[in-house]
Amino acid sequence: MSILVLGVGNILLTDEAIGVRVVEALAQRFHLPEDVDVLDGGTAGMELLDAMANRDHLIIADAIVSRKSDPGRVIILRDDEVPTLFSNKISPHQLGLADVLSALRFTGEFPAKLTLIGVTPASLEPHIGMTPVVESSLDSALAAVMDALAESGVVLTPREAAHAQ
Repeated sequence: MSILVLGVGNILLTDEAIGVRVVEALAQRFHLPEDVDVLDGGTAGMELLDAMANRDHLIIADAIVSRKSDPGRVIILRDDEVPTLFSNKISPHQLGLADVLSALRFTGEFPAKLTLIGVTPASLEPHIGMTPVVESSLDSALAAVMDALAESGVVLTPREAAHAQ
């Protein structure tokens, strides 16, 4: 089993940082098995191709712009829903991710399973630090990532418990 949890976003644009903050929290709070990689992808695009290729499960955490959702809402999309959503221009760096996903499909290296955990931003203005409403959704987004991992049979151990053994 080869799983990648990828956080994407720009920490200089307020709530655009949520994806990066989710993967930071995951790595800080939990002991991760060897077959689970966690990567802060920032605003990278095609540079992520090798890291994303041939994964059994790719889990992406990101800010997702949606007129239908209130700020701070966690949105979960799976498999074929994800590329469709990226065609709707939902994120400042999505073209890079859409290109990578298209390239992976073209080369036959598309992940077997794809999950997008998105949080609707309240602000994408230049500022370091998230808005309170999106900051308060961090634990819900992290729980969604943990659920996605559980779907692939991964059980996480909290860091405190991992050190006590």
